[in-house]
Amino acid sequence: MGGKTVRIGCGSGFWGDSAMAAPQLVHGGGIDYLVSDYLAEVTMSILAKARAKRPDAGYATDFVTVTMAGLLRDIARQGIKVVSNAGGINPLACRDALQLLLDEAGVTLSIAVVLGDDLTGRAGEFRAAGVREMFSGAAFPAEIMSANAYLGGRPIADALDRGADIVITGRCVDSAVTLGPLMHEFGWRDGDLDQLAAGTLAGHIIECGPQCTGGLFTDWRRVGGWENIGYPIVEVEPDGGFILSKPPETDGLICFGSVAEQLLYEIGDPGAYVCPDVTCDFTRVEMAEVGENLVRVTGARGLPPTATYKVSATYSDGYRNQALLVIGGAEAAAKARATAETVLARTRKMFAARNLGDYSETRIECVGAEAMFGAAGNDGSREVVMKLAVRHDSMEALNIFAREFAPAGTSMAPGTMGFGGGRPSPGPVVGMFSFLVEKAAVPVSVVLGEQAFPCALPTAGGFTVSASETTRAVPAQPVTGETVSVPLIKLCYGRSGDKGDNANVGLIARRAEYLPVLRAQVTTDRVRAHFAHVCQGAVERYDLPGIGGMNFVLHQALGGGGMASLHTDNLAKAYAQVLLAMEIEVPAAWAAELAAA
Repeated sequence: MGGKTVRIGCGSGFWGDSAMAAPQLVHGGGIDYLVSDYLAEVTMSILAKARAKRPDAGYATDFVTVTMAGLLRDIARQGIKVVSNAGGINPLACRDALQLLLDEAGVTLSIAVVLGDDLTGRAGEFRAAGVREMFSGAAFPAEIMSANAYLGGRPIADALDRGADIVITGRCVDSAVTLGPLMHEFGWRDGDLDQLAAGTLAGHIIECGPQCTGGLFTDWRRVGGWENIGYPIVEVEPDGGFILSKPPETDGLICFGSVAEQLLYEIGDPGAYVCPDVTCDFTRVEMAEVGENLVRVTGARGLPPTATYKVSATYSDGYRNQALLVIGGAEAAAKARATAETVLARTRKMFAARNLGDYSETRIECVGAEAMFGAAGNDGSREVVMKLAVRHDSMEALNIFAREFAPAGTSMAPGTMGFGGGRPSPGPVVGMFSFLVEKAAVPVSVVLGEQAFPCALPTAGGFTVSASETTRAVPAQPVTGETVSVPLIKLCYGRSGDKGDNANVGLIARRAEYLPVLRAQVTTDRVRAHFAHVCQGAVERYDLPGIGGMNFVLHQALGGGGMASLHTDNLAKAYAQVLLAMEIEVPAAWAAELAAA
């Protein structure tokens, strides 16, 4: 690499990430920026509840008390700048709490806050305008808990341009905390679409922390250990190319497969990964191992952004309860299902006697009997956890459910041995409502010191069509002659995740010669049939010939998704593992090589 580069380390992939991450990067990473992501969708509703109880709450407290508290002097001494979305729905309160720590430590660092994402106060306006949910078409909720637009990297860059040492935002796209510093450092403007796409990709790769440095990797035995797993660092060049690394003498593994898996994580259409600053085309991205635990990533392309922001609103959607029961012995799964059905039948009679109405949803899963594999599973286990999850509009009904679940310990199946923590407690269901709002209708500002500066953001958009429409995929190649059947895990890496009620399952061929065979046999119809037990909608397949990948989007596959779902795997974390168990036919000549893999 020649010329200036910028080193950015990600010290948190979610609220609750390891306390070792930020010190590891600050003390051994040689970084210019420490960035962090705290805001999953459900986190916003939790923060909304907190702020409703206390006006000084509503932000990710770990950012202040865990991440920053012990590092302020080191950050200041090394000149490291910090960018985080820890502000949640109360970024000014987050700033004030951090400023108090700075004052107590005698450290002088300037803090900027990005405002404008919180649209909760405009709920009546959206409802009156007839705004509909962008996926389901549902009407706007009667009441909401939060509504936040996903902002981009430009406001962060503006804050850094004005001299901020620390930038705190509310809701923004996860990759923006990385893109913003790169826009500032390299002077990338709004028309530098390829660079913006590359910077977005750098942010996307590291936004989930060690998911790109060996965490959740398909070949987990190659990783060696997770005890001191290295948190990711991207060293970015002015054209957007970057090398992914981790601090020296840390655990984990950075290789083509671990990085390619993270590229596919939750991206939907790789030819139109829509972000506020740019629409990204990742179909031609390439990766190369350039040293031990070093992978170079190039080839992202940019398309114009859209004229809208995505907004995620949360609302109360009834109540849920979940009971766990351990059952052992012969026919454990059958006994578990019979027990669950008995509890449902008994409580339904009690509801009817009290005019409480029926459950709005129920779900029985036998954990340990391969329930997540559907018809391909094996329920012969002699030890299972019966999981019975239910939803109802009435808290009274779910208290009855909690009480009537306990008698299973003495009056139902033999081998019942535990209650998974005692009587289960009902709680609220948080629903997600996503919609679009015109960028021109969302003023954004940066607060630095006592002054607020409006951000001049482009709003015209210009995106027209996904690059996937013209992507030249590797041609499918049917297998002829003698064949053997092998599971996909022998041929592919895999990674999966969620987007609302949709599951995203990505596959990457381990070798180039495998891809034509994979494209011929891992079809949308076959994937749909493999997930027939959970997938209620269509399946789409997108190609990424640059990394030899395919990305499948399974619509209506998560029971509503997120906290609204009763599924054990409500975020599709194990869906790639399910798909990797599917078998396909390959040339018999590959048998010896694959057996050794």
